[in-house]
Amino acid sequence: MWRLVLMAKMVRQFSLLGPVQAQTVAYIHNQTTVTTTPLKLHTAKPVTKCQIGENVSRNEKVNFLVKILYDLDDSKESVYNALDAWVAWEQDFPIGPLKQALTGLEKEHQWHRIIHVIKWMLSKGQGTTMGTYGQLIRALDNDHRAEEAHDVWVKKLGVDLHSVPWQLCHQMIGVYYRNNMMERAVRLFKRLEAFDRKPRDKKVVKKVGDAYEILGLIEEKERVLEKYKSLFNETPSSKKSSRTLKKKSKG
Repeated sequence: MWRLVLMAKMVRQFSLLGPVQAQTVAYIHNQTTVTTTPLKLHTAKPVTKCQIGENVSRNEKVNFLVKILYDLDDSKESVYNALDAWVAWEQDFPIGPLKQALTGLEKEHQWHRIIHVIKWMLSKGQGTTMGTYGQLIRALDNDHRAEEAHDVWVKKLGVDLHSVPWQLCHQMIGVYYRNNMMERAVRLFKRLEAFDRKPRDKKVVKKVGDAYEILGLIEEKERVLEKYKSLFNETPSSKKSSRTLKKKSKG
């Protein structure tokens, strides 16, 4: 009886899905294994368990998802429907495989699809980490949507500059710099300075100095370059020894 119920459910799903989404469900269903536990007279609990997708390796799932996303038209609805079908048989949300898929898409510069996948993931309440938001900002920047990247930063990362890694701060300053948002670049840098957050890379200082110059604030540029001039004198070996000393002091 349970098989009839399962097949009826499958038929309904196939009728609602488009060809690509139906292909996703069919692929996972073909990898299904069914195990049956003998009935025990002293229990009234269900004893039949359908194990979905257990024969599919993690890499196979990732590669199949990337292929599906490549084959789709680049619309939000298509991507969301395909992802919904892809996770339909998962007992737990496949955050690991999704992150792997995002890495693969990023290597191919599929920025628009990355944005759809991350926004879908966030809509499910999953992957709400600084790394995910940083990847979303990077994708939006590369997709020429700097204003939207700014909104993500303000709402999700810029609210607590005490804990945001410098790597993400540098990334956001770079977004502002590349998109001629110089006032926002220097404003973010000044806020970081107010929290006694010192830049670790001379590239950050150079961008901020250039931003001040473009804004006509030459004295501020000179102040920043003077304050962090030690970064321009560091060699790779001195940086390494500095990191080693910091680790020893923490220990």
